[in-house]
Amino acid sequence: MVFDKLFIDGVWRPAASGATRPTVNPATGETLAQVADAGREDALAAIAAARRAFDRGVWSDVPAPKRGAMVRRVGDLIEEHAEELARLETLDTGKTLEESRWDMADIAGIFRYFGGLADKEGGEVIASPNPDSTSLLVREPVGVCGQISPWNYPLLQAAWKMAPALAAGCAIVVKPSELTPLTTLRVTELAEEVGFPPGVFNTLTGPGDPVGAELAANPDVDLISFTGGIVTGKSIMRAAAGNVKKVALELGGKNPNIVFDDADFDVALDYALNAVFFHAGQICSAGARLMLQDGVHDAFVEALAERIRTIRLGNGLDEGTEMGPLISAAHRDKVEGYVAIAQKEGAKLVCGGSRPDDAALAGGFYYLPTLFTGCENAMRVVQEEVFGPVITVERFRTEEEAISRANSTIYGLSAGFWTRDPDRIARVSRKLRFGTVWVNDFNVYFTQAPWGGYKQSGLGRELGRIGLEEYQEVKHVYQNHAPKAVAWFGVTGGKPF
Repeated sequence: MVFDKLFIDGVWRPAASGATRPTVNPATGETLAQVADAGREDALAAIAAARRAFDRGVWSDVPAPKRGAMVRRVGDLIEEHAEELARLETLDTGKTLEESRWDMADIAGIFRYFGGLADKEGGEVIASPNPDSTSLLVREPVGVCGQISPWNYPLLQAAWKMAPALAAGCAIVVKPSELTPLTTLRVTELAEEVGFPPGVFNTLTGPGDPVGAELAANPDVDLISFTGGIVTGKSIMRAAAGNVKKVALELGGKNPNIVFDDADFDVALDYALNAVFFHAGQICSAGARLMLQDGVHDAFVEALAERIRTIRLGNGLDEGTEMGPLISAAHRDKVEGYVAIAQKEGAKLVCGGSRPDDAALAGGFYYLPTLFTGCENAMRVVQEEVFGPVITVERFRTEEEAISRANSTIYGLSAGFWTRDPDRIARVSRKLRFGTVWVNDFNVYFTQAPWGGYKQSGLGRELGRIGLEEYQEVKHVYQNHAPKAVAWFGVTGGKPF
């Protein structure tokens, strides 16, 4: 497998500088591979290749049924190589192997779904108000797309971008996180096997600056799609203003998980754990902000702490591991910083709050599952995205209070709540200002439904039919079948209209 090269214009080649950088197994701290470290020269080459491919129509002019079949074939190959890809993803990210297997099944389905949509909608006929005329709405690919994916779900979220863009007929320049590039490189090999024309599928491994910055600013890029942190997302928006390119952003969230007194206690408890501790809480939709109504608060906290203390940390490849490490030493430092801030602000540490003392875990970037109670709305640990295995608990009294506090965030990605009351379900789901609201569930997504956020959680939507439309331009084509002179200007005795 190719790790130390970039894929540009149908050819694997080293970075122009010859530089590489290590990618590290977060479970052990050991280097997995040396990966090509692209620079601005490489980004310019990839963008130029994509521009040529798109402008020449070598992909966009391919009939939609054939495009769709090729995109679906990528999904088939991912399924064939699912175990290999899952192991590679676990090595690179630290998540458990079972979680990576779930991801690969979803990814194969994503390519099949968008491949299936490729030939389903070419536009529509609009009834023209004028006689002897036709009015058509057609959908066309937006063009060259820069796609920057994050380190927590590297191949899954890359697939959310790659599959619809290719199905629409775009040319893409993919940049995985420099922390977790391996599965994207492997899928690039599979795409090469499928046979996309040179320049249609390009992959750059390297840092956000300069590679991602060039994708955002370059006028030959028609759309930039980014999933990641809010600070970087805002800088991408500023850079994209240079040529007013289309921008699609998913910038994370601070996602409330609200448990009302009448909830199914045992199920809500189980999902409160699932909402945070999969992938060590490194999930943009993690329900890390747990809100408990007065009547259930004390018993719920007690049961939650008991369950948290039993979570088994370990290497994601090991049988019995329930939670793996954080992605890096630097990220663990960030999580530790938030734990210190929470304690300084007055939150009560119930369990966790430190690195494990197990010598077997000493080489990896592990952190104990952590629970805080007594949290208040204004605390930083409540309002800011910790992105780690940390739950904060807030007590509330009324439905109105829960809604108000849940909405008091700059984010708006997802929220969930638990109740048996059908009228409350209708009221609360309508009042929560989040792109996804789960009722008696948490962290459910599927390919057919759109995903994205309100407020500063981002712009646009991925997945679903709208996920394909993000990569399309809409054109109105009007034809007059019996043109006649208007005779308005410079015609003596003319009768206008």
